[in-house]
Amino acid sequence: MKVLVAVKRVVDFNVKIRIKSDGSGVETDNVKMSMNPFDEIAVEEAVRLKESGVADEVVCASIGPAKSSETIRAALAMGADRGIHVVSDADVEPLAVAKLLKAIIDKEDPRLVILGKQAIDDDCNQTPQMLAALLGWSQGTFVSVLAFEGGRILVTREVDGGLEKLSLALPAVVSVDLRLNEPRYASLPNIMKAKKKPIEATTPEELGVDAAPRLTTIKVAEPPARQAGIMVESAAQLVDKLRNEAKVI
Repeated sequence: MKVLVAVKRVVDFNVKIRIKSDGSGVETDNVKMSMNPFDEIAVEEAVRLKESGVADEVVCASIGPAKSSETIRAALAMGADRGIHVVSDADVEPLAVAKLLKAIIDKEDPRLVILGKQAIDDDCNQTPQMLAALLGWSQGTFVSVLAFEGGRILVTREVDGGLEKLSLALPAVVSVDLRLNEPRYASLPNIMKAKKKPIEATTPEELGVDAAPRLTTIKVAEPPARQAGIMVESAAQLVDKLRNEAKVI
């Protein structure tokens, strides 16, 4: 079984985000970038499926500028077999990402697609669901447990009310949550081996997808500073302040 994993290059989660002086977006010049943490979990799960004999090939795909190839190399160092890089310098929105991944899937014919549940830069949490809809495939989102049984995928989803267990028919799209696994650190030998693994470069035009953005960013600004809290002497005073000052009740 072939497994396709999508990865995204984002600002490293340890970096404090800074807004550009003109308010047009987030500052990315001279900022440390890395693989989206949820995508690391997706790669780790795909590699574990290969190591257990469930999968025989792991293909890693990324959409973004030239430096996104570094993110693909990181996935290859973790154990993926080869990469596909859709080169695009423009911001690619979730629907366009889903369409581009569908074009790759139509070509590669994997039986399972694993994605992070969301990217930590835009927090959209839309691409996995859109991709499953475009493909007409089974989907399991926010997955914290994944197993195979009788040719089906058994997943446990983290939902607002607790945990939900589903049995999915293949082919399927799965988006993963934090508690699924602990991603491995790539060893130096595997980092060296990853340099020789193939990465196929393509473009949205070659895949026949219009990736032009549909949304316009008007302004990006820092959130307002949180005001200090106050102590109240009684429940009655708390209710009074909530009703008359905060006006939330």
